[in-house]
Amino acid sequence: MSIRKALLALAVTLCFNSSLIADTLALKPDYPARYVVVKGDTLWDISSKFLQDPWRWPEIWNLNPDIQNPHLIYPGDAISLVFVDGKPVLQIDRGDGQRTVKLSPQTRSTQLSSAVPAVPATAISQFLFQPRILTQEQLDQAGFVASAEDSRLISGIGNNVYALQLEQNNETKRYAIYRMNQTYRNPANEDEILGYEAIHVSDAELTRQGDPATLRITKSYRETLLGDKVLIPDEAQRDQSFLPRSPEQKVEGLIISLIDGMSSVGQYQTVVINLGKEDGIESGHVLAVRQAGATINDPSSTGLFKSKLQLPDERTGLLMVVRVFDRISYAMVMNASRDIRIKDPVSNP
Repeated sequence: MSIRKALLALAVTLCFNSSLIADTLALKPDYPARYVVVKGDTLWDISSKFLQDPWRWPEIWNLNPDIQNPHLIYPGDAISLVFVDGKPVLQIDRGDGQRTVKLSPQTRSTQLSSAVPAVPATAISQFLFQPRILTQEQLDQAGFVASAEDSRLISGIGNNVYALQLEQNNETKRYAIYRMNQTYRNPANEDEILGYEAIHVSDAELTRQGDPATLRITKSYRETLLGDKVLIPDEAQRDQSFLPRSPEQKVEGLIISLIDGMSSVGQYQTVVINLGKEDGIESGHVLAVRQAGATINDPSSTGLFKSKLQLPDERTGLLMVVRVFDRISYAMVMNASRDIRIKDPVSNP
Protein backbone atom coordinates (compact mmCIF):
# COMPACT_ATOMS: atom_id res chain seq x y z
CA MET A 1 0.00 0.00 0.00
CA SER A 2 1.64 3.29 -1.06
CA ILE A 3 1.00 6.99 -0.96
CA ARG A 4 2.23 8.97 -3.94
CA LYS A 5 1.65 12.53 -2.91
CA ALA A 6 0.99 12.46 0.81
CA LEU A 7 4.39 11.22 1.97
CA LEU A 8 6.18 14.51 1.67
CA ALA A 9 9.25 15.28 3.72
CA LEU A 10 7.35 17.75 5.87
CA ALA A 11 7.12 19.64 2.58
CA VAL A 12 8.79 22.72 3.91
CA THR A 13 11.99 24.64 3.39
CA LEU A 14 11.37 28.12 4.75
CA CYS A 15 13.97 29.94 2.68
CA PHE A 16 12.39 33.26 1.84
CA ASN A 17 12.28 36.71 3.42
CA SER A 18 10.42 37.30 6.67
CA SER A 19 7.88 39.71 5.18
CA LEU A 20 6.75 37.02 2.76
CA ILE A 21 6.35 34.61 5.68
CA ALA A 22 4.13 37.10 7.45
CA ASP A 23 1.95 37.46 4.36
CA THR A 24 1.58 33.77 3.54
CA LEU A 25 2.41 31.59 6.51
CA ALA A 26 2.66 32.06 10.26
CA LEU A 27 5.13 30.21 12.46
CA LYS A 28 3.92 29.15 15.87
CA PRO A 29 5.38 31.49 18.49
CA ASP A 30 6.25 28.52 20.72
CA TYR A 31 7.68 26.21 18.05
CA PRO A 32 10.26 23.79 19.49
CA ALA A 33 13.97 24.31 19.01
CA ARG A 34 14.29 20.61 18.21
CA TYR A 35 11.78 17.82 17.75
CA VAL A 36 12.56 14.10 17.46
CA VAL A 37 10.13 12.15 15.27
CA VAL A 38 8.52 9.15 16.98
CA LYS A 39 6.53 6.22 15.67
CA GLY A 40 2.92 7.27 15.18
CA ASP A 41 3.74 10.83 14.15
CA THR A 42 2.19 12.23 10.99
CA LEU A 43 3.25 15.05 8.71
CA TRP A 44 0.22 17.00 9.91
CA ASP A 45 1.26 16.52 13.56
CA ILE A 46 4.87 17.52 12.93
CA SER A 47 3.92 20.52 10.82
CA SER A 48 1.54 21.70 13.54
CA LYS A 49 4.47 22.00 15.93
CA PHE A 50 6.07 24.63 13.69
CA LEU A 51 3.24 26.16 11.65
CA GLN A 52 0.01 27.90 12.65
CA ASP A 53 -1.77 26.19 9.74
CA PRO A 54 -0.14 22.75 9.31
CA TRP A 55 -2.16 21.96 6.19
CA ARG A 56 -0.34 24.76 4.33
CA TRP A 57 2.96 22.92 3.99
CA PRO A 58 2.40 22.34 0.21
CA GLU A 59 2.14 26.13 -0.17
CA ILE A 60 5.73 26.40 1.05
CA TRP A 61 6.68 23.72 -1.43
CA ASN A 62 5.30 25.81 -4.28
CA LEU A 63 7.50 28.69 -3.17
CA ASN A 64 10.57 26.45 -3.40
CA PRO A 65 10.28 24.74 -6.80
CA ASP A 66 14.04 24.51 -7.41
CA ILE A 67 14.92 22.27 -4.47
CA GLN A 68 16.03 18.92 -5.87
CA ASN A 69 17.20 17.07 -2.73
CA PRO A 70 14.12 15.83 -0.83
CA HIS A 71 14.21 13.52 2.16
CA LEU A 72 11.42 11.49 3.69
CA ILE A 73 11.00 11.68 7.44
CA TYR A 74 11.48 8.61 9.63
CA PRO A 75 11.13 7.89 13.37
CA GLY A 76 14.32 8.98 15.13
CA ASP A 77 14.95 11.95 12.82
CA ALA A 78 15.46 15.25 14.65
CA ILE A 79 13.83 18.31 13.11
CA SER A 80 14.70 21.87 14.02
CA LEU A 81 13.99 25.35 12.73
CA VAL A 82 17.06 27.56 12.53
CA PHE A 83 17.80 30.94 11.02
CA VAL A 84 20.50 31.20 8.36
CA ASP A 85 21.37 34.74 7.26
CA GLY A 86 18.16 35.89 8.91
CA LYS A 87 16.04 33.36 7.03
CA PRO A 88 14.25 30.46 8.76
CA VAL A 89 15.18 26.97 7.54
CA LEU A 90 13.89 23.59 8.69
CA GLN A 91 16.68 21.05 9.04
CA ILE A 92 16.80 17.34 9.69
CA ASP A 93 19.42 15.34 11.56
CA ARG A 94 19.24 11.61 10.88
CA GLY A 95 20.84 10.89 14.25
CA ASP A 96 23.13 8.28 12.69
CA GLY A 97 26.18 10.34 11.86
CA GLN A 98 24.78 11.62 8.62
CA ARG A 99 25.03 15.31 7.88
CA THR A 100 22.20 17.70 8.58
CA VAL A 101 20.21 18.44 5.42
CA LYS A 102 17.48 20.88 4.50
CA LEU A 103 13.97 19.48 4.16
CA SER A 104 12.05 19.88 0.95
CA PRO A 105 8.99 18.14 -0.48
CA GLN A 106 8.60 15.74 -3.35
CA THR A 107 5.94 13.44 -4.66
CA ARG A 108 7.19 9.95 -3.80
CA SER A 109 5.92 6.47 -3.06
CA THR A 110 6.83 4.57 0.09
CA GLN A 111 5.39 2.04 2.49
CA LEU A 112 3.21 3.26 5.36
CA SER A 113 5.35 1.23 7.76
CA SER A 114 8.58 3.02 6.86
CA ALA A 115 8.15 6.76 6.50
CA VAL A 116 5.88 9.19 8.31
CA PRO A 117 2.45 9.39 6.60
CA ALA A 118 0.38 12.54 6.11
CA VAL A 119 -2.38 11.27 8.43
CA PRO A 120 -2.58 8.15 10.65
CA ALA A 121 -2.84 4.83 8.84
CA THR A 122 -5.84 3.90 10.99
CA ALA A 123 -7.58 7.09 9.91
CA ILE A 124 -6.82 6.28 6.27
CA SER A 125 -8.18 2.74 6.54
CA GLN A 126 -11.51 3.83 8.03
CA PHE A 127 -12.74 5.39 4.80
CA LEU A 128 -11.21 2.98 2.24
CA PHE A 129 -14.38 0.92 2.53
CA GLN A 130 -16.76 3.71 3.45
CA PRO A 131 -20.09 3.88 1.67
CA ARG A 132 -20.11 4.69 -2.01
CA ILE A 133 -22.40 7.36 -3.46
CA LEU A 134 -24.30 6.33 -6.57
CA THR A 135 -26.15 8.43 -9.09
CA GLN A 136 -29.59 7.40 -10.31
CA GLU A 137 -28.02 6.16 -13.56
CA GLN A 138 -25.44 4.02 -11.72
CA LEU A 139 -28.17 2.60 -9.51
CA ASP A 140 -30.35 1.70 -12.52
CA GLN A 141 -27.46 -0.01 -14.32
CA ALA A 142 -26.06 -1.96 -11.36
CA GLY A 143 -26.21 -5.74 -11.21
CA PHE A 144 -27.86 -7.41 -8.22
CA VAL A 145 -27.75 -10.65 -6.25
CA ALA A 146 -30.72 -12.67 -7.47
CA SER A 147 -29.99 -15.97 -5.73
CA ALA A 148 -27.40 -17.90 -3.74
CA GLU A 149 -26.19 -21.50 -3.59
CA ASP A 150 -28.31 -23.92 -1.59
CA SER A 151 -31.07 -21.28 -1.60
CA ARG A 152 -29.29 -19.32 1.11
CA LEU A 153 -30.83 -16.07 2.26
CA ILE A 154 -27.54 -14.94 3.83
CA SER A 155 -24.11 -15.54 2.24
CA GLY A 156 -20.54 -15.13 3.46
CA ILE A 157 -16.93 -15.93 2.56
CA GLY A 158 -16.63 -18.91 0.24
CA ASN A 159 -20.30 -18.95 -0.76
CA ASN A 160 -21.46 -18.59 -4.36
CA VAL A 161 -24.08 -16.02 -5.33
CA TYR A 162 -25.78 -15.45 -8.68
CA ALA A 163 -26.07 -11.96 -10.11
CA LEU A 164 -28.32 -10.58 -12.84
CA GLN A 165 -27.63 -7.55 -15.07
CA LEU A 166 -23.93 -7.73 -14.14
CA GLU A 167 -21.49 -5.61 -16.16
CA GLN A 168 -19.05 -8.15 -17.59
CA ASN A 169 -15.94 -8.05 -19.75
CA ASN A 170 -12.88 -10.21 -20.34
CA GLU A 171 -10.69 -8.14 -18.01
CA THR A 172 -12.88 -7.77 -14.92
CA LYS A 173 -12.90 -10.61 -12.40
CA ARG A 174 -13.28 -8.63 -9.15
CA TYR A 175 -16.54 -7.11 -7.99
CA ALA A 176 -17.84 -5.27 -4.92
CA ILE A 177 -21.25 -5.94 -3.40
CA TYR A 178 -23.22 -3.10 -1.81
CA ARG A 179 -26.42 -2.64 0.14
CA MET A 180 -28.47 0.48 -0.46
CA ASN A 181 -28.77 2.70 2.57
CA GLN A 182 -29.95 6.28 2.86
CA THR A 183 -30.78 8.84 0.19
CA TYR A 184 -29.03 12.21 0.42
CA ARG A 185 -31.13 15.23 -0.46
CA ASN A 186 -30.33 18.87 -1.00
CA PRO A 187 -30.93 20.69 2.33
CA ALA A 188 -32.28 23.67 0.36
CA ASN A 189 -34.67 21.50 -1.67
CA GLU A 190 -35.77 18.16 -0.24
CA ASP A 191 -37.13 17.08 -3.63
CA GLU A 192 -33.62 17.22 -5.14
CA ILE A 193 -31.59 14.03 -4.67
CA LEU A 194 -27.80 14.47 -4.40
CA GLY A 195 -26.98 10.76 -4.37
CA TYR A 196 -27.73 7.32 -2.99
CA GLU A 197 -25.53 5.81 -0.29
CA ALA A 198 -24.43 2.22 -0.85
CA ILE A 199 -22.78 0.28 2.02
CA HIS A 200 -19.89 -2.01 1.03
CA VAL A 201 -20.79 -5.47 2.34
CA SER A 202 -18.44 -7.86 0.52
CA ASP A 203 -15.97 -8.50 -2.29
CA ALA A 204 -16.45 -11.24 -4.85
CA GLU A 205 -14.68 -12.94 -7.75
CA LEU A 206 -16.39 -13.80 -11.01
CA THR A 207 -16.15 -17.58 -11.58
CA ARG A 208 -18.61 -17.94 -14.46
CA GLN A 209 -19.96 -15.38 -16.90
CA GLY A 210 -23.58 -15.30 -17.96
CA ASP A 211 -26.90 -13.89 -16.86
CA PRO A 212 -27.04 -14.88 -14.11
CA ALA A 213 -23.29 -14.75 -13.53
CA THR A 214 -21.68 -16.77 -10.72
CA LEU A 215 -19.64 -14.93 -8.08
CA ARG A 216 -17.67 -16.38 -5.17
CA ILE A 217 -17.48 -14.16 -2.08
CA THR A 218 -13.81 -13.61 -1.14
CA LYS A 219 -14.13 -11.01 1.64
CA SER A 220 -17.06 -10.19 3.86
CA TYR A 221 -17.60 -7.01 5.89
CA ARG A 222 -21.29 -7.69 6.49
CA GLU A 223 -23.65 -10.47 5.44
CA THR A 224 -24.57 -10.56 1.73
CA LEU A 225 -28.33 -10.61 1.08
CA LEU A 226 -30.57 -11.13 -1.92
CA GLY A 227 -31.09 -7.87 -3.74
CA ASP A 228 -27.69 -6.40 -2.87
CA LYS A 229 -26.12 -4.41 -5.72
CA VAL A 230 -23.02 -5.69 -7.55
CA LEU A 231 -20.58 -3.22 -9.14
CA ILE A 232 -17.04 -3.08 -10.49
CA PRO A 233 -14.85 -1.65 -7.67
CA ASP A 234 -14.11 2.05 -7.89
CA GLU A 235 -10.32 1.85 -7.63
CA ALA A 236 -9.91 5.61 -8.11
CA GLN A 237 -11.71 6.19 -4.82
CA ARG A 238 -9.07 4.17 -2.95
CA ASP A 239 -6.28 6.57 -3.86
CA GLN A 240 -4.60 7.59 -0.61
CA SER A 241 -2.72 10.56 -2.07
CA PHE A 242 -3.50 13.68 -0.10
CA LEU A 243 -1.98 17.05 -0.88
CA PRO A 244 -3.70 19.41 1.60
CA ARG A 245 -4.71 22.75 0.08
CA SER A 246 -7.55 25.24 0.04
CA PRO A 247 -10.02 25.12 -2.89
CA GLU A 248 -9.00 27.67 -5.53
CA GLN A 249 -12.55 28.95 -5.81
CA LYS A 250 -14.90 30.09 -3.06
CA VAL A 251 -17.03 27.22 -1.80
CA GLU A 252 -19.80 27.08 0.78
CA GLY A 253 -21.67 23.99 1.88
CA LEU A 254 -23.07 22.04 4.81
CA ILE A 255 -22.34 18.86 6.70
CA ILE A 256 -25.33 16.73 5.80
CA SER A 257 -24.51 13.46 7.58
CA LEU A 258 -22.19 11.86 10.12
CA ILE A 259 -20.95 8.34 9.44
CA ASP A 260 -22.55 5.53 11.49
CA GLY A 261 -25.43 7.66 12.69
CA MET A 262 -23.49 9.57 15.33
CA SER A 263 -24.85 12.84 16.74
CA SER A 264 -21.43 14.54 16.71
CA VAL A 265 -17.87 13.70 15.67
CA GLY A 266 -14.28 14.63 16.50
CA GLN A 267 -10.76 14.27 15.11
CA TYR A 268 -10.17 11.67 12.37
CA GLN A 269 -13.85 10.77 12.07
CA THR A 270 -15.73 11.16 8.81
CA VAL A 271 -18.54 13.46 7.73
CA VAL A 272 -20.55 13.88 4.54
CA ILE A 273 -20.75 17.32 2.89
CA ASN A 274 -23.03 18.53 0.09
CA LEU A 275 -20.11 19.55 -2.15
CA GLY A 276 -18.58 17.41 -4.87
CA LYS A 277 -16.90 17.34 -8.26
CA GLU A 278 -19.56 19.62 -9.73
CA ASP A 279 -18.55 22.24 -7.14
CA GLY A 280 -14.84 21.94 -7.95
CA ILE A 281 -14.05 19.87 -4.86
CA GLU A 282 -11.02 17.56 -5.04
CA SER A 283 -9.37 15.06 -2.73
CA GLY A 284 -7.09 16.92 -0.32
CA HIS A 285 -9.12 20.14 -0.21
CA VAL A 286 -9.19 21.59 3.30
CA LEU A 287 -12.37 23.26 4.55
CA ALA A 288 -13.15 25.13 7.74
CA VAL A 289 -16.15 24.14 9.87
CA ARG A 290 -18.04 26.97 11.48
CA GLN A 291 -20.91 27.17 13.94
CA ALA A 292 -23.39 30.01 13.78
CA GLY A 293 -23.05 32.64 16.47
CA ALA A 294 -25.88 32.92 18.98
CA THR A 295 -28.48 35.68 18.91
CA ILE A 296 -28.65 37.55 22.23
CA ASN A 297 -30.39 40.59 23.65
CA ASP A 298 -28.37 43.71 22.92
CA PRO A 299 -27.15 44.86 26.36
CA SER A 300 -26.83 48.43 25.09
CA SER A 301 -30.46 48.71 24.05
CA THR A 302 -33.06 50.27 26.32
CA GLY A 303 -36.79 49.96 26.68
CA LEU A 304 -39.16 47.10 27.22
CA PHE A 305 -38.30 45.26 24.01
CA LYS A 306 -34.58 44.65 23.66
CA SER A 307 -33.03 44.69 20.21
CA LYS A 308 -31.17 41.56 19.16
CA LEU A 309 -27.44 41.20 18.65
CA GLN A 310 -26.03 38.51 16.36
CA LEU A 311 -22.71 37.14 17.58
CA PRO A 312 -20.15 36.23 14.88
CA ASP A 313 -19.72 32.69 13.61
CA GLU A 314 -16.88 30.73 15.22
CA ARG A 315 -14.49 28.36 13.45
CA THR A 316 -14.72 25.02 15.22
CA GLY A 317 -12.54 22.72 13.13
CA LEU A 318 -10.88 21.73 9.87
CA LEU A 319 -11.89 19.02 7.40
CA MET A 320 -9.83 17.38 4.67
CA VAL A 321 -11.75 15.89 1.74
CA VAL A 322 -10.85 12.22 1.27
CA ARG A 323 -13.38 10.90 -1.27
CA VAL A 324 -15.24 12.85 -3.91
CA PHE A 325 -18.39 12.03 -5.84
CA ASP A 326 -20.44 14.12 -8.26
CA ARG A 327 -22.38 16.17 -5.69
CA ILE A 328 -21.24 14.75 -2.35
CA SER A 329 -17.89 14.21 -0.64
CA TYR A 330 -16.56 12.45 2.43
CA ALA A 331 -14.25 14.54 4.60
CA MET A 332 -12.05 13.66 7.57
CA VAL A 333 -12.06 15.86 10.66
CA MET A 334 -8.43 16.93 11.13
CA ASN A 335 -8.98 18.99 14.27
CA ALA A 336 -11.95 20.26 16.24
CA SER A 337 -12.34 22.66 19.15
CA ARG A 338 -16.00 21.67 19.62
CA ASP A 339 -18.23 18.80 18.59
CA ILE A 340 -18.97 18.91 14.86
CA ARG A 341 -22.60 18.34 13.96
CA ILE A 342 -25.00 17.98 11.05
CA LYS A 343 -25.86 21.30 9.34
CA ASP A 344 -22.61 22.96 10.45
CA PRO A 345 -21.51 25.16 7.51
CA VAL A 346 -18.19 24.52 5.74
CA SER A 347 -16.19 26.92 3.57
CA ASN A 348 -12.67 27.91 2.57
CA PRO A 349 -10.31 27.99 5.58
